[in-house]
Amino acid sequence: MAAKDRLYRCLDRIVEHKAALFQHLRERWQDLFHAQFDVLLYDLTSTYIEGEGERIPGAKYGYSRDQRFDCKQVVIALVITPEGWPLAYEVMDGNTSDRTTLRSFLDKIEASYGRARRVWVMDRGIPTEAVLEEMRNSDRQIFYLVGTPRSKIRQYEKKWLDRSWQKVRESVEVKLLAEAGELYVLAKSEGRRLKETAMRRKKLARLLRKLRAMQRSGPRRDQLLLRIGAARKEAGSAFRFLQVQLPREGEAVTRSSLQFRVDQPKLRAAQLQTVTICCARIWWAKTPNISSKIESVKKLKS
Repeated sequence: MAAKDRLYRCLDRIVEHKAALFQHLRERWQDLFHAQFDVLLYDLTSTYIEGEGERIPGAKYGYSRDQRFDCKQVVIALVITPEGWPLAYEVMDGNTSDRTTLRSFLDKIEASYGRARRVWVMDRGIPTEAVLEEMRNSDRQIFYLVGTPRSKIRQYEKKWLDRSWQKVRESVEVKLLAEAGELYVLAKSEGRRLKETAMRRKKLARLLRKLRAMQRSGPRRDQLLLRIGAARKEAGSAFRFLQVQLPREGEAVTRSSLQFRVDQPKLRAAQLQTVTICCARIWWAKTPNISSKIESVKKLKS
């Protein structure tokens, strides 16, 4: 049986046939699973490299999603269907900015699979306003659903306030705003709010267990500070709901010198303020009939 390293080395032999391989896979997915390619999901990630891999030409320092800014990395871009079938990928230099990649992938997909009516779904950090404008003004029937920058949400804040929430699912409500040919969908999720509250409480509970263990073990003060620093990093924003009294310099660590409690008023206020809201902007017609699109969004069930 071939070792995994040998299989990995075989990838270098087939990379020159990548375009033909993807064309073959697309045809097979269409024949076997009746796959559709009119909605495409586009995203990027990075993977850091250590050891001999640092000599790879494309390995460069850049924004690390793994928080390994001390290591070189490469950026991987991927286009898939909603069912998860990959249509294209590219391995790019580690210092590649997400915002510089979309235009080339629009051309790559069209060159590989022909011109067709397609909707691109992506994070707000990927397209630039210039590329979105090109997509709107193009005659290629390229449409998009993309996250909205916070600046855009604030720009239309007064208009949002004049609109009422409309329920589209059991725990999801939306506000709709048609502006400059685009449809903005502001959504809030009660289920997501409950999930985030539960996650915060779980982190708080873990943090309290660690602090109680420190009380029992009675480490030296310098060791205590290191442990609390590590616990604070792990707890993240949940640490701000805790009030901690540390022993003075030279004082032994005991239950009386190390005290802590949950700031209940601050925690309750945060729970009341936790409203998980996201906003998407949609463009799907050259001359959009916004009223019909609003009705379509109102009828969404999934």
